[in-house]
Amino acid sequence: PKRGSRSGSKRSGVRVESMLGGMGSTGIVIYALCLYVWEVVAVAGEGPCDIFAAGNTPCVAAHSTVRALYGDYDGKLYEVLRDSDKGTKDIPTLEAGGFANAAVQDDFCAKTSCTINRIYDQSPQGNHLDTAPAGGAYRVDDTGVDANAEKIVVGGHEVYAAKFVPGNGYRNNNPTGTAVADEAETMYMVTSGKYYNDACCFDYGNAETDNLDDGAGTMEAVYFGSAKGGLNHGGDGPGPWIMADMEDALWGADVVESHEPTIGGLTFVTAMIKGDVSEPKAPQYTEGVDYGGNDIAPC
Repeated sequence: PKRGSRSGSKRSGVRVESMLGGMGSTGIVIYALCLYVWEVVAVAGEGPCDIFAAGNTPCVAAHSTVRALYGDYDGKLYEVLRDSDKGTKDIPTLEAGGFANAAVQDDFCAKTSCTINRIYDQSPQGNHLDTAPAGGAYRVDDTGVDANAEKIVVGGHEVYAAKFVPGNGYRNNNPTGTAVADEAETMYMVTSGKYYNDACCFDYGNAETDNLDDGAGTMEAVYFGSAKGGLNHGGDGPGPWIMADMEDALWGADVVESHEPTIGGLTFVTAMIKGDVSEPKAPQYTEGVDYGGNDIAPC
């Protein structure tokens, strides 16, 4: 939707959360937050954030428990917290540009349980995600996901995705380099196409830094699920859909009555939201017309 001009506490914090009542998708397979994207062509050895950087739109947050998002990244991906003794362990990549070394987690968490305590930002900005504090919608601190709940195979490698249940969530309220006020930005996630629900809201994106609802248009985040009704403007069929969470509403298109088709039968879904600079005055829309250059464009 076109938002019109905004003021006040516009987004500036990075979050990924399964909010109260929300089950959440199987992430964090790949997450990245960047500035406005130009179309560029990938070459061998490049990661997603290398592609964004080539278009002068570098990632300002790059989170994954599965793989490196840069071709030369060989650092830590996430930290696990062991329940038995509260010890912690960083899970690195197998090699530069490679997948997570899941064997490190298997050894550390053997015969006990672990949660994902921190998800490291691979970008130079250092916008790491820690478990989220209490907020206006959910007034207790969030918890980390079960680190062992979702083992998957990607590219022949066993790795762990983050499987969210109600109460799990991560946040960074002091980020560096992320969009503020009405600056353009793009965000995407690769998530499960089969694990979702109809609650609000499983999001990854840019939100308020006070953990509160500061009004419509004060955040931009990508959502995947089947929420529909009221302020949740899902599309045709039973869902799920990719939608933009802009605070106080989910939008599947640039109109209230959306006809976005249901996304079904996919193991993984790549969801992207592109946010432009708002127009000073929101234009009038005609139902069924696709308007080029939309402020928010789920795809």
